Amino acid sequence: MAKPPYSAASERNSEPIARVLQHELRDCGDVLEIGSGTGQHAVFMGGRMPSLRWQTSDLQDTHAWIRSLIETSQRQNVLPPLLLDMRAPVYRGKSFDAVYSSNTMHIMSEEAVGNMIPFVASVLKPGGRFCYYGPFKRGGQFTTESNEAFDHSLRAQDALMGLRELETIDTMAAANGLRQQRIYAMPANNLLIVWQRTPAPGK
Repeated sequence: MAKPPYSAASERNSEPIARVLQHELRDCGDVLEIGSGTGQHAVFMGGRMPSLRWQTSDLQDTHAWIRSLIETSQRQNVLPPLLLDMRAPVYRGKSFDAVYSSNTMHIMSEEAVGNMIPFVASVLKPGGRFCYYGPFKRGGQFTTESNEAFDHSLRAQDALMGLRELETIDTMAAANGLRQQRIYAMPANNLLIVWQRTPAPGK
């Protein structure tokens, strides 16, 4: 097999993301990552937070790379990838204390993002956290010229891709029992948003 792909962006942002997650996930055990990509975040976070059981997931064509990186790293707490496709997500297994995803919403269609939010809510334990890292539009506006240029480049590749409105995501999250708790400003004009699943009424 060829050498696994390498993401320079994942290398750069792993440390600042880890600092936030070490705080936000300090009382968590099982974490599901949606869209593990190259597997770099999973291996990095697994090493930084050895008490977590980090479940990777992605489309089938990435699984060999993720498995290779996990095996090379020898991270016993990072688990081989599940097959998850947000265009039609199917999962029948245990619930998680937290869900993490990075830079996935803007490369998904709006329909897939609309599937992702209720899926996250369905696999989180009550009180569980959804931590998402990436760029957003806010108040209908791009927050920086670089984010606007990035959005244009994405849509030039595929009209279904593009930066999402944070307010729209918040509305969808709230409709699925996920309440925004914190927003962290991150390097390169990104945000790390934390939502928490609230218990069902009467629970």
